[in-house]
Amino acid sequence: MLKNVFSGILAGLLVSLGGGVFLSTSDKVVGAVGFTIGLLAVCFYGANLYTGRVGYLFDRKKGAVAELFAGLLGNVSGSVLVGLALMSLKADAARELCGFKLEQPAGETLIRAIFCGMLVYIAVNLFRDKKTVLGIVIGIPVFILSGYEHSIADIFYFAAAGLFSGKVLLFLLIVLAGNSVGALLFDRILFYAKLK
Repeated sequence: MLKNVFSGILAGLLVSLGGGVFLSTSDKVVGAVGFTIGLLAVCFYGANLYTGRVGYLFDRKKGAVAELFAGLLGNVSGSVLVGLALMSLKADAARELCGFKLEQPAGETLIRAIFCGMLVYIAVNLFRDKKTVLGIVIGIPVFILSGYEHSIADIFYFAAAGLFSGKVLLFLLIVLAGNSVGALLFDRILFYAKLK
């Protein structure tokens, strides 16, 4: 179980490095493309990223839920640590981004998170099953430019902004739920369409 936590910390760190790129530029396209370094590294290292693994929950064996949540604990830890470490460099950009996120209605946040969950599942699944990075280098910028919400990246953004509150926690739980629903829904569509 400890291995899953440390693998999750690595995944949180990698996604946060991508988030740091996104916060460093005013050009959203450049930031979105730069963000892909996070998921590319997660996939090549096989790190335990919650949003990359939750969609496979139906395929996994006993203990899968515990492994998934051990990885999530690591994701949260890694993202918060990197966010806090970069706060002095990224706080202004992070606060601006997070302010917009917190103004969204909860239903809109959930929808944005569901579609992000689908796109991350597609990106990871294409890498895993088709041995191509195209899903990552195209799908990840698509979710960012579409304004979809990724729970682990959002944890990094809020930590970098120094924002911790009940409202932030509720926002993050909605995003986490939406990412989970999106990934699991897409997985089941593929399964019932006999494409998996």
